[in-house]
Amino acid sequence: MSYVAVKGGSAAIRAAHRLVRKRMRGDPDAPEIAPRQIREQMHLGVDRVMAEASLYDENLAARAMLQAQGDMVEAIFLLRAYRATLTRFLDSTPLAMDTMRVQRRISAAFKDLPGGQQLGQTYDYSHRLFGYFDRLETASEVESGKAEVPPEPMTNVMDLLEKEGLMEPAAACEPSAENTQQDITQHPLLFPTSRAQRLQSLARGDEGFLLSMAYSTQRGYGQNHPFIAELRMGEVTVEITPPELGFSIGIGTITVTECQMINQFQAKNPEDAAFTRGYGLVFGHSERKAIAMALVDRALRAGELGEETLSPAQDEQFVLSHCDNVEATGFVEHLKLPHYVDFQSEIQTLRHLRKTAAKDGADGV
Repeated sequence: MSYVAVKGGSAAIRAAHRLVRKRMRGDPDAPEIAPRQIREQMHLGVDRVMAEASLYDENLAARAMLQAQGDMVEAIFLLRAYRATLTRFLDSTPLAMDTMRVQRRISAAFKDLPGGQQLGQTYDYSHRLFGYFDRLETASEVESGKAEVPPEPMTNVMDLLEKEGLMEPAAACEPSAENTQQDITQHPLLFPTSRAQRLQSLARGDEGFLLSMAYSTQRGYGQNHPFIAELRMGEVTVEITPPELGFSIGIGTITVTECQMINQFQAKNPEDAAFTRGYGLVFGHSERKAIAMALVDRALRAGELGEETLSPAQDEQFVLSHCDNVEATGFVEHLKLPHYVDFQSEIQTLRHLRKTAAKDGADGV
């Protein structure tokens, strides 16, 4: 059997694209899905696409999901490719998380919080049964499920612990002004990284990968014993400071999920012992990823906290080099492209080895 290089014609590629379009449409008798339906009824998927593509645009994310036929990684790739064509005109100011218009807020560490816990929308207490929510579709029941406005301001749980001296100071682990300018979309990621760079990478990292890394820290591969101090989801205002104005102005609101994690305490002296922090912030309503991000963030702080780096989740080069699903899928799926020359080289080497071995055997060597 011979192995020869072949060339694919443009006609074959066009035919393949027509097949994609046909499968994308499906049965012509079935109603066609509109991007608006995806945006309104599959918002958790839309939120994931926006987060991992690093572009907050619900309409474009919905279009990407539709074009990708529900393949989330392909949709993320599509939206991030579009993002690369956009002009950057200004950097936003840091989000004022204390002004979040909270839609959901819980704490697994404290029952009674200033401002109260706000359950909001969640699958946490539902049965995983088909049709479970169908009985809740009446207008009166939906209205009755709306959360009440909290009676008092929602004080940050971490601030309460820090005032008591039980939490490491926020200033000790905040990125410096210089590090906050290290935009990983504009500059290559060089190791060792700053915490600002790590958080950027994790924020747009693959949810499944981060979930696995976070899970490993809970199973003993990361010296981690976490408690969710506070998990919030809500809207925050994005502000910019135009040079010609000299002061910040709001340009819109985005929905984000924030997780602040309490982790095991550490100190050289018992009187200085304090809990340590893990942090996660993600576009949209994405609690699983925000929690996973906070766990991995804490694991990656092992070096700065004087801990041994023994587990994969504590190795920043391993985690940050493999958490991006666009980069990962490109490298894995490139194996579908022709590798005829490489294969010819290896098969000839193998044949030569077998031929040499057979000859040596015949000669009694």
